[in-house]
Amino acid sequence: MLVHFDKAASQNEVKDALENGDEKIKAEAMKKVVLMLLNGEQMQALFIPIVRYVLPSEDHYVQKLLLLYLEIIEKKDSQGKLLPEMILICQNLRNNLQHPNEYVRGCTLKFLARMTELEILEPLVPSVMANLEHRHSYVRRNAVLALDAMFKLEGGENLLPDAPEMIEQFLSSETDAGARRNALLMLMNADEERAVHFLLENTDNIGNWGEIMQMVVLELVRRVCRQKPSQKGKLMRIIILLLNSSNASVLYECANTLVALSSAPTAIRAAANCYCQLLASQSDNNVKLIVLDRLDNLKEPHKDIMQEVIMDILRTVSAPNLDIQKKTLDITLDLVNVRNIDDVVSVLKKEVMKTQDGEGKAAEYRQLLVHAIHHCALKFPDIASNVIHLLMDFLGDTSTASALDVAFFVREIAETNKKLRASIVDQLLNSFYQIRSSRVCACVLWIIGEYCNSLKQIESALDTIKTSVGLLPFYQATQTESSEKDNDEPTSPFYAVNSRPAILADGTYATQSAVVETISESDSSIPHLRSLLLAGDFFLGSVLATCFTKLCLKMIQSGASLPASQINRSVAEAMLYIVSLVRINELPELKRSTDEDSFDRMLLCIKVLANPEEKIRKLWLSDCRHSFTKMIEEKIAQEANELQEKEKESFAQPDDLIDFRHLKTRRGMTQLEVEDEVANDLGRATGFADSSSGEQKLDRILQLTGFSDPVYAEACVTVHQYDIVLDVTILNRTNETLQNISLELATMGDLKLVERPQSYTLAAGAQKCVRANIKVSSTETGVIFGNITFDTSSSVDKTVVVLNDVHIDIMDYISPASCHDVAFRTMWAEFEWENKVAVNTEMTDIHQFLDHLVSSTNMKCLTPPSALKGDCGYLAANMYARSVFGEDALVNVSLEKLNDGNIGGFIRIRSKTQGIALSLGDKITLRQKPLK
Repeated sequence: MLVHFDKAASQNEVKDALENGDEKIKAEAMKKVVLMLLNGEQMQALFIPIVRYVLPSEDHYVQKLLLLYLEIIEKKDSQGKLLPEMILICQNLRNNLQHPNEYVRGCTLKFLARMTELEILEPLVPSVMANLEHRHSYVRRNAVLALDAMFKLEGGENLLPDAPEMIEQFLSSETDAGARRNALLMLMNADEERAVHFLLENTDNIGNWGEIMQMVVLELVRRVCRQKPSQKGKLMRIIILLLNSSNASVLYECANTLVALSSAPTAIRAAANCYCQLLASQSDNNVKLIVLDRLDNLKEPHKDIMQEVIMDILRTVSAPNLDIQKKTLDITLDLVNVRNIDDVVSVLKKEVMKTQDGEGKAAEYRQLLVHAIHHCALKFPDIASNVIHLLMDFLGDTSTASALDVAFFVREIAETNKKLRASIVDQLLNSFYQIRSSRVCACVLWIIGEYCNSLKQIESALDTIKTSVGLLPFYQATQTESSEKDNDEPTSPFYAVNSRPAILADGTYATQSAVVETISESDSSIPHLRSLLLAGDFFLGSVLATCFTKLCLKMIQSGASLPASQINRSVAEAMLYIVSLVRINELPELKRSTDEDSFDRMLLCIKVLANPEEKIRKLWLSDCRHSFTKMIEEKIAQEANELQEKEKESFAQPDDLIDFRHLKTRRGMTQLEVEDEVANDLGRATGFADSSSGEQKLDRILQLTGFSDPVYAEACVTVHQYDIVLDVTILNRTNETLQNISLELATMGDLKLVERPQSYTLAAGAQKCVRANIKVSSTETGVIFGNITFDTSSSVDKTVVVLNDVHIDIMDYISPASCHDVAFRTMWAEFEWENKVAVNTEMTDIHQFLDHLVSSTNMKCLTPPSALKGDCGYLAANMYARSVFGEDALVNVSLEKLNDGNIGGFIRIRSKTQGIALSLGDKITLRQKPLK
């Protein structure tokens, strides 16, 4: 441990302070000594003064500082032998172990638990064992810890030959929960068979033991069952017994143990019920998220069992936390089936009703619910009729994102469910006046234009739209208005129009006009559609013109049932409205003119209505619908292919051995044992057996030192979400014993070393595995570097071996994810950090280069394959990934085939944080280099 201390003092000053009789001055001097030693100062000359003046002190605080000092100082010489002066402290330690104050005894026992010198510990063993019978539980608890530490040392079995028997007797008579827990832990490490025997003898009493004792029991069960599977049947009964515990920690560990040790349906069902019980009883949001992660892990291998508890999981959706609600809905949607779809949709409908009057987070929650219902309706079309009309009430929602999701849902259901089209159109026409969002209004107009089929609906749609637009003309210049135009404020509602670059569905850039959609109280009498048009929303005007055109063409197509005069009148009125939309550009209050695309679209509508030929009608009424139908079919097919690929079965190799143990006798076996044996055999037969692949572990091994170095080291790097575990194997390649071998690590980036590994002594040719834990706080590339230091008998100074750097790849943190086009474009507009990478490769095929990017960046291409077909010389695609920290990574690829045959273009990366944008850009740049 390294502690910052900038108030260093000389040895003479510290010595003078120690010789002072005041206990407070001694305590301050000891603090300085400890801090200077931690910062690398050499203070050998102070050992004798400390023994003379500090050792006899009766002050408890000074004694504690003395123990810290004795723990830090070097106790051996360069040859690994104990320094002679260390014998001076043995008598003091023995006196402390017999001190009348339990605090002094406990602190001394804690100190002995961290000692590794057998020469000091050996004469103190009788005093430590005597403390097992002390009246105070604090002393007994630390005495067991000290004995456990002594027994673990090299040669500890000779130091405490009868430790297991003694600890077993202590367990039988001890009443304190903490002391019993430490004793059982020591017995588990010292004599595993004796510990198991003790558990089996006291099986009926385990339920009455304390929480900390039961946690050690579960750890013992896990260890024994992994090493000796034959004991699993006996020990599983203990886990089933602990499932009745009222403690949340014990329940959680019981469920984890069942999942880790058994794949039997009974065990998995009990674990799932435990997790659901924790979800219902715990109010802490972090606990709920952790439990939901566990349930998510059970979802894939045990889907049938998880479907039984889907309603218990879904109850968590009422928690007032958006992350919990989202994770709960994700798990539920993967588990929904024909048997539970009605119950699930019923709960979702109730939750939607609760969010009617809410804004802010309630709107986001409502959006999640709409997505969930949308998913259920597409997967099970029969339930669409139960939810579609409820959701259509939210088309006028103040949250544009939520209302737009409802509109997209209605559009997709209208296409896939023909029976509901008439009722959908009728309700859309009734609720059209409530819509306040421009984008929602455009989507609803498209639905009305496409799916109004009967003459009654067409006439009703035309009347509704005309009422929403209001009386014509939009603007009429008069002499009075002209004279007052410079003096008076305009009375028409005008909104601020902001233009910004946006990314389209195909990945290309365009200018997006955003209209502020808040209506003031003075303008509330103006029809909503008219307000949006007068605000300068020309794209909405083009959609409205298209809707007029389609309705009139349908009326012309069914002209046999209507008089020609009525048809001509409707067409003329529609043309008048479209012309008025074109002339909105002449409003003097508008500060921008109509964009060319919308202007051309409205003129085209006028031409079509003026000359409605048969080919034109087929193009507008059939081919456009066919394109949308094809898009929906491709979307459904893509989702089905992804699901099929996800659920693709793995098969065993032809030469794999299968032991059909379930054909043997089952006498004396419990139901859980029988199910577990069958599940294991089936797992091996089908390739689903959980086998830790050695090849994958070999891929993660990095060489840290050279073969010619005196110490050889290699590390196995394991990345698990927020943690990085380094298992470093250190090998002494010299012919002498190396003292104080220390692994010193440092990090660069958002990586943090949790604790510093302790020092070890290695004999010639011996090896040691050292584990270092590193915490990760964000998604970016990090570097771990450091060195190994050790002492030798032939050198006074420490020997330092510099280690190779360990680079932590960003690919370990991100995974492919799906995202809707609307959400992608919204995030693209909101995210601040952008990294632009130029394409520089020798690849000549743009599709091959895109596939290479997808595979090397661990991202998912959102652009459908149908949009990437063909060879037109350029390509635009969007890619998306999500990190384990919930960060979004957006990538837009724009490629072009140049005249010389090479590929040009840019790759744009956007994210909310700088780290992921820069790291992903470096990764893409690096992956292009081998292709040069």
